[in-house]
Amino acid sequence: MELSEIDHFKALKEGDEIAFEMVFKLHYQPLCNYAFSFLPDRDEAEEIVQATFLNVWEKKQGITIETSLKSYLYRAVRNSCLNAIKHNRVKMKHVEESVFTLENSHDSVSQSVISSELDQKIGDALMALPEQCRLIFKMSRFEELKYAEIAEQLNISVKTVENQIGKALKIMREQLKEYLPILIILMNGFIN
Repeated sequence: MELSEIDHFKALKEGDEIAFEMVFKLHYQPLCNYAFSFLPDRDEAEEIVQATFLNVWEKKQGITIETSLKSYLYRAVRNSCLNAIKHNRVKMKHVEESVFTLENSHDSVSQSVISSELDQKIGDALMALPEQCRLIFKMSRFEELKYAEIAEQLNISVKTVENQIGKALKIMREQLKEYLPILIILMNGFIN
């Protein structure tokens, strides 16, 4: 260390505020410029330099400087900048993960709400069917029985089953026509 730098450091270690102020005035702006070369935000760069000086003042008696006070300050600012960069990366990763989780939960809630509303509308449309038509439709679509099995169980002809299914589909299409785009989107979400 140069003689004046050694004197400044000794005075600083002994709590001399004037020596600290002189070191601060001499190195503050160049250190801010140096920190700004690492960080895109000038305010953050200045905060790091101020924190470095505060740390030097608070720990003045425990600091041991091997090379020079200037080198010590630059190394401290550099390390703080690198820590800030690392911290910012961790924060950004956390934000990205949070946004991804939020988007996924929002999508599943939206799909759940749409699905629930659609289930309600399908139930209403089913209730709008005549009784025998509704029974035959449920046996075909929900119990997955073949037309011949339905005809045998209800003691009617297969042709009657076909006619009732056709009638049910026509009424259901009419009842649910405004929900067809939602149904397509919902089904697309399940396929993907």
